[in-house]
Amino acid sequence: MKRPRIAIVGSLNMDLVVTAERAPRTGETLQGESVHFIPGGKGANQAVACARLGAEVYMIGAVGSDPFGTTIVDEMRKNGVLTDRIDVLNDTATGIASILHTHEDNSIVIVPGANGQVTPERVERSRDLIAGADVLLVQLEIPLESAAAALRIAKESGVRTILNPAPARTLPEEVLRLADYITPNETEFAILGAYGDREGDGGVAPDDWQAGLIEWTNRYGHSVILTRGKHGASCVRDGAPETVAAPPVQPVDTTGAGDCLNAAFAYGLASGWDTERSLRFAVRAASLSVTKFGAQDGMPTLEEVERIPQ
Repeated sequence: MKRPRIAIVGSLNMDLVVTAERAPRTGETLQGESVHFIPGGKGANQAVACARLGAEVYMIGAVGSDPFGTTIVDEMRKNGVLTDRIDVLNDTATGIASILHTHEDNSIVIVPGANGQVTPERVERSRDLIAGADVLLVQLEIPLESAAAALRIAKESGVRTILNPAPARTLPEEVLRLADYITPNETEFAILGAYGDREGDGGVAPDDWQAGLIEWTNRYGHSVILTRGKHGASCVRDGAPETVAAPPVQPVDTTGAGDCLNAAFAYGLASGWDTERSLRFAVRAASLSVTKFGAQDGMPTLEEVERIPQ
């Protein structure tokens, strides 16, 4: 049986996670509690998740020629991701996410680094991989024009496309229409403009996500998968909203749950499953991912997901 083939165009970061009792005040030096260096980035997380499920995964992106880049690529290879199209750049550093976890909150500063050098020209050089995939999965931690270029190549080649619109931002209509599936969370869905003018132009209220799903689907003609955390995920089926509930779990670390859902949904579609079956599988996989620490370390295998009752 042919393995599902998935191309992912996106980001690769090193997450620098510092924990402290509180955030320092302006001008203050504060002693922290711990520091962890964890390979991440939405593209990398999704690639590892797809590979753990058993897909043939091609990662298209860039890192710097530095120890962080080497570690990230090595970890992806260990997980079975094909990394030949990850460019190693000498003139820029690997992207990082500096994350401060306090006892009450967290804050994140992202430096794109090499991710910002994933140009449309670099994407074009991987046209063969995109055109040969069953599914293309793209996020927005790389330049928008590069994400659009990847979606355009896939469309021209008859490859199904998933756009994970994170980080949240408004998007041109052309980009939205290039996606067969778009997978926002509730915050991202609002920023995309799914609720119209909140002050009243006929748009729906921001808390009425069901009406937003229907309106958005009718407007763009593609499938919206609205990810809703512990409540699972929702889509429009036969003209009405339908929710796939998440199974009850004891969460340990929710980092990467959305990446896992996107990856598992892509795996289902690439395996020839319909939207409903793919989404049910994806919600189960994402729920399982939060029971372990670390985004990539928490990504489940196919066997682990299949053990969860449907």
